[in-house]
Amino acid sequence: MSGETAKDVMNPGCQCIGENQSLLDAARMMKDIGVGALPICGTDDRLKGIITDRDIVVKCLAAGGDPAQITAGELATGLVWVSAEASVEEALAKMEQNQIKRLPVIDNGRIVGMISEADLAKNLPDDQLADFVHRVYAGV
Repeated sequence: MSGETAKDVMNPGCQCIGENQSLLDAARMMKDIGVGALPICGTDDRLKGIITDRDIVVKCLAAGGDPAQITAGELATGLVWVSAEASVEEALAKMEQNQIKRLPVIDNGRIVGMISEADLAKNLPDDQLADFVHRVYAGV
């Protein structure tokens, strides 16, 4: 793994939901592309945060909100990212420190991909992957 960068292990070409688009749009996009989280991009094409399927359920539906009326930007959370040229170890450390399972990868100010648990599983030795999973899920 030494020498590998975030760009080497990321899933490239991720789609963004616009900050002014509804949570209903976000849910449909998640369904259509088969993901559980989307980066939220502003009108300036910059990353504003991430929204997960769980955010939509817990922060909107369970709270009695209307997903057609609430925008993705209103629920934007997790403005944690890594540079495309950062080491895999740096990406892993950011994910562990923030207890997140998905990390946007930024190159020249634009999102170019996402690193997920699945991407790490393909690229980390078993013991390092087990350690990561324990830290993220156990909150160490």
